[in-house]
Amino acid sequence: MNERIRAPRVRVIDPDGQQLGIMSTAQARAEAERYSLDLIEVAPDADPPVCRIMDYGKFRYETQKRAKETAKKSKQTELKGIRVRPNTDEHDMAFKVRNALRFLRKGDMVKFNVIFRGPELRHKEVGLEQLNAFIEATKEVAEVEVPPRMEGRQMTMVLRPKAEAVKKAAEAEKARPAPAPQAKEREPRPVPAKQPKPLVLIPEEME
Repeated sequence: MNERIRAPRVRVIDPDGQQLGIMSTAQARAEAERYSLDLIEVAPDADPPVCRIMDYGKFRYETQKRAKETAKKSKQTELKGIRVRPNTDEHDMAFKVRNALRFLRKGDMVKFNVIFRGPELRHKEVGLEQLNAFIEATKEVAEVEVPPRMEGRQMTMVLRPKAEAVKKAAEAEKARPAPAPQAKEREPRPVPAKQPKPLVLIPEEME
């Protein structure tokens, strides 16, 4: 920026985005001073480097904003876990399906584990039915990444979210109206303490 630019010649863009052409760095600094702005190197690897005449504070703000947006878009996918047993009842299964849908719509992958104990291992078909039920319940938003398979005493499966479903969920979240602010409750007005009545002395009757 400004005096820190070492290249002898630069391509200059004015504050309105118009090309001013290639000129010496000293001439480019003079142009920036004429606008009372800074000369900022926006493409140092170009030949010659590209500089723009603009306010440094604004440039820094826009750079930080773009960095935040990039980080938000490149959010790493997490692997969420959901565990069930062969004897898990329908109510708990429905609860776990809702959790899976929530994770998938946020863009996370979900690993399902059916835990077998003792003689339950003789009924692996029960675990397979449960995993197939998860596939059916989430088919609108997910697809199978890793099909059901045995890992020791567990039957596991991984579902990954469909990109279109994640996008729709994000758009729906943005379109959701913000909750109306709640009216602030009025504090009760303090009740003034009762003042004691003045004591009135009644004179005794004279005999």
